[in-house]
Amino acid sequence: MKQKLVVIGNGMAGIKAVEELLDRNPDLYDITVFGDEPHGNYNRIMLSPVLSGDKTMADIMINERSWYTEHGITLHAGSPVTSIDRQQRTVTAEDGTSASYDRLLIATGSSPFIIPVPGHDLPGVVAFRSIADVDAMAAAAAEYSRAVVIGGGLLGLEAAAGLLQRGMTVTVIHLMDCLMERQMDPVASALLKRSLEERSLTFAMPAETKAILGSERVRAVALADGSEVAADLVVMAVGIRPNIALAEEAGLHVERGIVVNDTMQTYDPRIYAVGECVQHRGQTYGLVAPLFDQSKVCANHLAEIGYARYAGSLTSTKLKVTGIDVFSAGDFSGGEGAEEIVFQDAAQGIYRKVVINDNQVQGALAYGDTSDGAWYFQLMRDGTDVSALREKLMFGHGGSGEAGLGGETGTAALPGDAEICGCNGVCKDDIVTAITAKNLFTLDDVRAHTKASSSCGSCSGLVEQILASTVGSGYAETPSVRPLCKCTAFSHDDVRRTIIAQNLKTIPAVMRFMDWETEDGCAKCRPALNYYLLCAWPGEHVDDAQSRFINERAHANIQKDGTYSVVPRMWGGMTNPKELRAIADVAERFDIPAVKLTGGQRIDLLGVKKEDLPAVWRDLNAAGMVSGHAYGKALRTVKTCVGSEWCRFGVQDSTSMGIDLEKMAWASWTPHKFKMAVSGCPRNCAEATIKDFGVVAVAEGWELHVGGNGGIRVRTTDLLAKVTTEDEVKEYAGAFMQLYREEAHYLERTAPWIERVGLGHVKERINEDAGGRRTLFERFLLSQKYAQSDPWAEGAEDPPEWTEIRPLAAAE
Repeated sequence: MKQKLVVIGNGMAGIKAVEELLDRNPDLYDITVFGDEPHGNYNRIMLSPVLSGDKTMADIMINERSWYTEHGITLHAGSPVTSIDRQQRTVTAEDGTSASYDRLLIATGSSPFIIPVPGHDLPGVVAFRSIADVDAMAAAAAEYSRAVVIGGGLLGLEAAAGLLQRGMTVTVIHLMDCLMERQMDPVASALLKRSLEERSLTFAMPAETKAILGSERVRAVALADGSEVAADLVVMAVGIRPNIALAEEAGLHVERGIVVNDTMQTYDPRIYAVGECVQHRGQTYGLVAPLFDQSKVCANHLAEIGYARYAGSLTSTKLKVTGIDVFSAGDFSGGEGAEEIVFQDAAQGIYRKVVINDNQVQGALAYGDTSDGAWYFQLMRDGTDVSALREKLMFGHGGSGEAGLGGETGTAALPGDAEICGCNGVCKDDIVTAITAKNLFTLDDVRAHTKASSSCGSCSGLVEQILASTVGSGYAETPSVRPLCKCTAFSHDDVRRTIIAQNLKTIPAVMRFMDWETEDGCAKCRPALNYYLLCAWPGEHVDDAQSRFINERAHANIQKDGTYSVVPRMWGGMTNPKELRAIADVAERFDIPAVKLTGGQRIDLLGVKKEDLPAVWRDLNAAGMVSGHAYGKALRTVKTCVGSEWCRFGVQDSTSMGIDLEKMAWASWTPHKFKMAVSGCPRNCAEATIKDFGVVAVAEGWELHVGGNGGIRVRTTDLLAKVTTEDEVKEYAGAFMQLYREEAHYLERTAPWIERVGLGHVKERINEDAGGRRTLFERFLLSQKYAQSDPWAEGAEDPPEWTEIRPLAAAE
């Protein structure tokens, strides 16, 4: 008869112990798991990318519910345990469910510390600890605009960066004058602060929170100096506390955490504990690597193998904010007998510091370039004598001068237990074993089989070095720049440069010259090539309609029932009785079932039959209306408010400005859809600050904003410039559109393009180079000479290619 194992806690540490136990002795126990959250087991470390919108809940799931079923595990998800009866050896959950045990594993984790200031329980005040917290923050970001994060540590900065990417204005309040003071020194902290400020994050530091203000919802945070920071959302990220209440009530020995010995056993020999709730040799841990080490030791003893001891862990830290690399390990604060070796290139944002004591690395800190973090960490773990290396420590593997410490051979020299992927607790041996046992040859293969590099991605370089050193010449290196598609090894930028340099003007010519691996390309590369040729050679390239998506070929959006929607253009959101009568007549004549006002200030005719499209267009053309390009990777709308002509708050004529912009830019093909808006005053009724190009009127002229979008991941714009005249607005708008048209990758919106190349690059090309700006504007106007022909008018004339939209009987 199987023994009974009950696990309290469905988090990373507890389920890692279960996974390890199943590997060692899968038939020993009937296993029951109780968890607080109504989910399977997910990677809590990756909540930051979920908050930012870079990953979804599905992306960070470690074990779905089906995994528990496959392994015969009884899961009580959303059923927290409320009591342990050690005499009867039973546990009871909040819903009344009870289970008996022969062995009990407590993995209750930790809880976020909530500062007990007045207002801490107001609606809109959340922690950052669970997927429910992330959902609450995402919901707030969708409805509100101002967030305050209290705490400038690792978790607080990741929360702030995520909310910033959600489109909120974010202020970080931090008690100290140094960000991440436990992991960084003042120099690295200053570099980090500068990088985050460049992303529009603001800071109040050093600053002490005195109260959270509001009645029905939080409205501001009051500071000790008497100032207030406006807030619709407040995130508490000031630390965690081990969850020990359950163990304490059961009579187990607890201090800061549940006290365990080197086998992860509590004072009750039938009860084990792992994770953030544990105190071992006076230490508690909050990072995944030591928790997984504990889980492996615990699994050994639960499996009755009877060896392995946990002796504590040296930990390292990485910040998970896209585009910012931070590595920290050990004690870099110095102290008696300590020596510091420092390298700094402030202009490049690179900083390294290694602290040596008694010829051993005591601590290491890297900002900007963290590629040698694992090497420094291993030197610390091994207690390596670095006296012969100290002159070259700043240059990492390649500069160490020792055989086996450069490039791929450097990782070959790492011991098997060297941690490679901290997010998933994967060591070098795990990766090497998977590579050799399963014949893996690519980074994606390793990710799929070991989970290494599948989370934040910061260890990808190390994983690839291990691949290279393990499989030798068979290693398939991941290109540093992604190819356009599987048909070619060349990137988007390579293709664009070659099209211009080699005077290539057709898709077949590009494929022949660049040795395309497929004769006809694919659904990914053909539309991209068609766009790149159109952009490079206006008036010379012949558009290949079959390389466009169906909506662009049909000049209408296909709906789920096979009918189409038709959206005529309304300049700046303005219309007139003649146009409205024409729309009404068309809707009645062709029995169109739905007429909808859109968010872009236009009218959408929904449910148009495919064969009726040319006739619908013809009737709309007769009323002076042209295609709204609602179907295309092109300028969609220019949304406006009524502006100074009608509104008492308006300071400029936003409607006329919007009409002028739309008439200048309509029919322009772009890498992805492109939206504009013009607001007549800073109240911003046209929502210009979530558009690709937004114009906001101010008393002295116009503010120009770029790189915003709505959708799933809302992004507010960056301020590009302030100008005084309407002509300047049009010149900047055309120049920005042309720069985007020429440099962005196909299907890349302006927001990710700006995040990729940097706002500084855009400002350099548009603001700081007046001659270059005019040249871009002139190229845009030239392309518009060839682009501004109405596809509806052409389609209504019934050229041969339009027979494809008619029923077969009519075509015959």
